[in-house]
Amino acid sequence: MSKERILSEVSEYYDDKLKVHGATPRGVDWNSSESQELRFVQLMKVIRNWTGDNTILDYGCGLGDLLKFIESVQSLNGCQYTGFDISKEMISQAANIHRNSLALWVSEDTELNKYDYTVASGIFNVKQKVETEVWENYILDTLNHMNELTINGFSFNMLTSYSDTEYMKDYLYYADPMYYFDFCKRNFSKNVALLHDYDLFEFTILIMK
Repeated sequence: MSKERILSEVSEYYDDKLKVHGATPRGVDWNSSESQELRFVQLMKVIRNWTGDNTILDYGCGLGDLLKFIESVQSLNGCQYTGFDISKEMISQAANIHRNSLALWVSEDTELNKYDYTVASGIFNVKQKVETEVWENYILDTLNHMNELTINGFSFNMLTSYSDTEYMKDYLYYADPMYYFDFCKRNFSKNVALLHDYDLFEFTILIMK
């Protein structure tokens, strides 16, 4: 299966979620705003030296809830935020929700530049019927791309293979955290952190360049 087909199926999946649940955490396939915020707390730990003119790319931004989180945390406020999502409907909704902000919203990869930091939340979870090996190659390709887009550091989260078996679903991808830690350590930076201690069936990896 081609990367273009994978992206098309992912976009269709989230478009359907948005139609059913509207502009809510469930509309971007999260269970609650509380768990979503907990994820943001972990992901933003990649930023060690925050300044008001930092640029940040929200890769797979959905409705732009990360921007709302950043604006609510005084120590993080003031960044130049760009939200990117392959779902044009998500981008349209996000731009409308945050129409009073100075954020940029894009749905084409060719519009992306270089950013101080890149953050990706939940973009590797929903593989649907894609074969696991194909999905994993897609993940590695995307991580390499995020690395190319980023100057200071990037972070991402994934569902963990340590999840309770009875709750695991066939259409989701559960990753081995040590595999991705090792991949990032060997390919991107000597400064890599694996966070697996925040009471969700997932983990976060931080890559500080």
